[in-house]
Amino acid sequence: MNAFETTPETATRPGDTAAVTAVLDRLTAAWNAGDGAAYGAEFTADATYITYVGTLYVGAAEIGAAHQALFDSFLRGTRLASEIVGIRFAGPGTALVVTRGDVHKGRPGKLGKIQTYTVVRQATGEWKVAAFQNTKHKALMEAISFRAQPATRPAA
Repeated sequence: MNAFETTPETATRPGDTAAVTAVLDRLTAAWNAGDGAAYGAEFTADATYITYVGTLYVGAAEIGAAHQALFDSFLRGTRLASEIVGIRFAGPGTALVVTRGDVHKGRPGKLGKIQTYTVVRQATGEWKVAAFQNTKHKALMEAISFRAQPATRPAA
């Protein structure tokens, strides 16, 4: 069994995978529209959001407001590209999602970041992001590490 398979102990309701994927689709649509409010709305009121440069935002309102400022300046006109590496349900109301992604203008390039989302089911049944971590993939440093210590190379 790989790290992203659901086991009987973490069995989900029918449609949970699609509902979690829909959250990520809405995040992408909000980003592509430059809509910070819609982006923030996909997070819980107490969500944590860590950018690849190490900035920590707390709460949907702060995440949305910060992203609107970014969409209005540095990230104006960018689009979000991502692919799901895997979804693992840690329980009936918690999904751990790993993606590869990046922002671009024009054609998407290499997906140079790895993200982890913790997505939780709300009392209403709606899924929201409770935690997000974004890490820039540093392929050269990784290659040096694997060459120096081959035992550190992951199986996946």
